[in-house]
Amino acid sequence: MIGKPFRPPSFVRDTLSSDQPPLKKRRISSDAPANGPARHASGDRKPLVAVPNPAPAPHSTSGDPNERYYTVLWRKFTNKKHKSWDGDGVLAVKAGYGTLTDSDTGKELARGACTRPLLAGSALSLGGKELEIDSVIKKEDFMSGRMFLGTAAKTPAEPAKRIEPGHKPLGASKGSTGRNKPPRTPSDGVGNDDSLALDRKPATAGNIFKTPLLSSTVVPKTNSSAPQPRHDPNQPNALLMKRPSSCPKGKQIVDVVVDPVLSKHLRDHQREGVQFLYECVMGMRCEGEGAIMADEMGLGKTLQTIALLWTLMKQNPIYESAPVVTKALIVCPAGLVDNWRREFRKWLGNERIGVFVADPKNKRITNFTKGKAYNIMIIGYEMLRTVQEEMKKGKIDIVIADEGHRLKTANNKAMQAIQSLNTERRVILSGTPLQNDLGEFFTAIDFVNPGLLGQRSAFKRTFETPIVRSRQPDASESELEKGEARWKELVSLTSRFMIRRTAEVLTKYLPPKTEHIVFCRPTAAQAAAYRAILTSPIFAVALGNTDMALQLINVLKKICNSPALLKSKKDADDTPSEMLQSILPLIPANVLNSNASSSKLRVLDSLVHRIYTTTEEKIVIVSNYTQTLDMIERLLVSLSYTYCRLDGSTPAKNRQGLVEKFNRSSQKDHFAFLLSAKSGGVGLNLIGASRIVLFDIDWNPATDLQAMARIHRDGQKLPCKIYRFMIQGGLDEKIYQRQIMKMGLANAVVDNKASASSFSREELKDLFRLDERETCQTHDLLGCDCDCRGSLETAIEPPVKVEEVEEDSDDEPLRGFGSAGKVDIEDQEERIKSRRKAKQPKLTLLMEYRHIDPKHLREENAEEIDLVDEEGARGNSVDADAMALAVDDDVFLDLLKEKDSRVGFVLTKSSS
Repeated sequence: MIGKPFRPPSFVRDTLSSDQPPLKKRRISSDAPANGPARHASGDRKPLVAVPNPAPAPHSTSGDPNERYYTVLWRKFTNKKHKSWDGDGVLAVKAGYGTLTDSDTGKELARGACTRPLLAGSALSLGGKELEIDSVIKKEDFMSGRMFLGTAAKTPAEPAKRIEPGHKPLGASKGSTGRNKPPRTPSDGVGNDDSLALDRKPATAGNIFKTPLLSSTVVPKTNSSAPQPRHDPNQPNALLMKRPSSCPKGKQIVDVVVDPVLSKHLRDHQREGVQFLYECVMGMRCEGEGAIMADEMGLGKTLQTIALLWTLMKQNPIYESAPVVTKALIVCPAGLVDNWRREFRKWLGNERIGVFVADPKNKRITNFTKGKAYNIMIIGYEMLRTVQEEMKKGKIDIVIADEGHRLKTANNKAMQAIQSLNTERRVILSGTPLQNDLGEFFTAIDFVNPGLLGQRSAFKRTFETPIVRSRQPDASESELEKGEARWKELVSLTSRFMIRRTAEVLTKYLPPKTEHIVFCRPTAAQAAAYRAILTSPIFAVALGNTDMALQLINVLKKICNSPALLKSKKDADDTPSEMLQSILPLIPANVLNSNASSSKLRVLDSLVHRIYTTTEEKIVIVSNYTQTLDMIERLLVSLSYTYCRLDGSTPAKNRQGLVEKFNRSSQKDHFAFLLSAKSGGVGLNLIGASRIVLFDIDWNPATDLQAMARIHRDGQKLPCKIYRFMIQGGLDEKIYQRQIMKMGLANAVVDNKASASSFSREELKDLFRLDERETCQTHDLLGCDCDCRGSLETAIEPPVKVEEVEEDSDDEPLRGFGSAGKVDIEDQEERIKSRRKAKQPKLTLLMEYRHIDPKHLREENAEEIDLVDEEGARGNSVDADAMALAVDDDVFLDLLKEKDSRVGFVLTKSSS
């Protein structure tokens, strides 16, 4: 075998041999022969789809042409042979630096230099991480933060939830699935298949009792195979709900129509609210089945909820299926339990629905969970915690949380009790869903729709921190832009399951109201007591100690009401005795033993006397402190005025009866109603009074707004007058300025942290400072140049021009713009100013008020008496008439004209 030439293996073919058959050609199409000629591709193949370049335009609004944003895959450095990615992320490249953020948690993972261009598939290292570019994203998408949320929040869910297995879509039907459509007939394409029509079940023999329903509100049964709604959708003013987009196999869709017994009483905004709530709890608007109704006080949240529950308990969009809801739980403050029971009886009577009210006398929860007589249970937040184990034994289909802002934190016991019921359909009713901060707002959202906005930590990094940072006065341009984009995205996400309407929709239903912001000049003794504390050693200690600062704030608030409150035996604020012992010697004994030094009490004395003697109206007086209510009560007793009082010591079972007695009585029987804002500030209708006084002010604007809405509600017949008292130049006015700043953010974050730790040292100094000038500090901060005579020509100062900034300001508006032209500089400067003006807290809401300095009224009054010149008297009379028209309150106008009136300035706004 040695020397024998090599022979190729037999299985290797000689491709050059001519006797071999030709290779088969690749088949171009299914009908082309294997060995036939190839067809021309242009005849059968579709043209290539043009794919747009995802890279953003080279021009960037921030001034950086290399600013880019990418979605990436990332992992830690590893020497493994088979590597895997650790997660998804977002890479932001700006000014030559790249920042990697995790998509799931929103946490910053790495940062480093990044100067080279990146395309899809590019690999790079950054801050100890390996990255691979997945795609390029737009700056708008990055700024909105939507890629940091879970998939539930990115795209709304189209199909309705809670559908039986084997459902089929309704895409083959010809009819529309929109709301307010007439019932479908066989000609509509739904119900024309005999296989889908279900035979009706005969009535059970011996079933004699029938639900007492009016024949005029229920559609009579027919032999037609078409789905038949419970109520006639073709009747005038019929309220139809939206149809689901899918249906179980073998079933049909039927219209859901609100019972005319209720719908005929619903106003336009209430009809819209019922439809919104229905779509939310049926899963038609987002992944979850929860909703937040954030209507302001007085818009009828209770009636809308009753209409929703009654509709769900009697109807189902799936024809001949059981009602959507069988058992409903309403959780509310203890003081509103009886109010809910009365509302159900008012709108549905006792014969239509069974309502179980849980109270200390009726604790047998099994009557509701196991029995069939009750469909609705009303219970207080405190009692729910004690019976939650018994509640778990039954099945609750929907939970309504009234005044849901009480569920502030995830560790709240009431929230834990509701969550233990495992009910997916949850609705929060609250006129103030943003009472404190975005953290509590997230808790409310996660309560009604769990997981919709991802984890709490990711929400804080993605939304809360950028938005709060953008509200700071020293926020940079990029922080302002990012915060604004994140806020808009958050509003867009929450609008799918939260509805908010203001009291403006009631203007055509309710009588007009006038609001007076009354700045009371402190008496000499009151100002001396204020100054004595600010010049004492305790003030210097408080500036460096958070707890001491909070105690000092409470002391100054008492002085604003009356210095005599410091000596009261009842100390509601738990002020340490050491502080009181150091403060009381600074104030004269005669001031501590009498309320005569209280400027607010003097104004209130004059006001209630004029109301009682010149009108037939009644008044509500609100305070945050029981000590202050005690002081006002002594004043009314000394004047022999009759009154009612509701505070924390009033038993919950007696509160509604007290309110009804006041509303029915005359002025002689019950002239005043003393109300604690903390105990009875929500859910009470005090329409028996047409005037209300807020004697002191709260850090939280929502608390005052709720109290003010007690009289301006459905059933009010008289024009309403609202008076808000505060000491001019004192702590009251500083708190009010912060209230306006919060409300001036156009329904943005309400930061209600009344903690000294949230103030800098300079802010604390300004907070405690007593401004004893004759002018109003709040009006001065506005920069308003009006004559303070109540004219409507008040306007905000126009934006400062660039030339003025260059001459008068120490800032450098040209910094960072290089050698740009003058036009570009002006445009850039105006854009920055407009953003800052839109996001920074301003007092511009006060420009809606008329600004009145009462000294002009007193001067006009004196001149009209002394002047004999006919022409001059005529001119003064015109001014006086104009100011009287601005005040729009004869009783209050007479008080302002008093020679010794303690009112130093007034801001007034009327809806008439």
